[in-house]
Amino acid sequence: MFSLPHRSPRDLPFAFDHTALLLVDMQRAWLEPQFDPHLSRPDAEYFLRRTRSQVVPNQQRLLSAVRQAQQNVLHTIIESLTADGRDRSLDHKLSDMHLPKGSLQAQIIAELTPTENEIVLPKTSSGVFNSTTIDYVLRNLQTRHLIIAGIVTDQCVDMAVRDAADRGYLVTLVEDACATYSAERHHACLNAIKGYCWITNTQTVLGRIQEMQP
Repeated sequence: MFSLPHRSPRDLPFAFDHTALLLVDMQRAWLEPQFDPHLSRPDAEYFLRRTRSQVVPNQQRLLSAVRQAQQNVLHTIIESLTADGRDRSLDHKLSDMHLPKGSLQAQIIAELTPTENEIVLPKTSSGVFNSTTIDYVLRNLQTRHLIIAGIVTDQCVDMAVRDAADRGYLVTLVEDACATYSAERHHACLNAIKGYCWITNTQTVLGRIQEMQP
């Protein structure tokens, strides 16, 4: 079982104008039962309870703090670049995963709606660094510290953490702003990726944001 606090050499103060928040796949497709029949099954109860009572409220707090600090916010979503999905990765085609460009199910949930000046990156792979220009964008934004939260912990969030670390970002994973389909899976993932990031909670990150220095 993973436990906090997590000691990490990446546990460093956030730098003003070099810190960004990345929210991963907080879409209607994965969070609203009318778009995902799996969410109506009993085994999805844990996921829905955690996302509604903890993950979304904590992400709202993170968004508010980062916006108030005038730091960059990025959202990544699974969405095809075309209506018919012909641009999808082979894996998404084999998995029959297709959220058409501009579709309702591809939208970010209302509670986390991006502002006009926030960056939304559509992807057709599990890893945002594999099928978007996020690395190019983050470097243009002079990002050093990347704060990550989203769903699901042991899939798209995991890949974002590992890939960001490999590309030289100081990654902070906000574990109580992430969820997967069981507590066991969530904690197993945290144990697996703790060497790639500093794992902490929302309250600690909010304090660090307030303490940021130029």
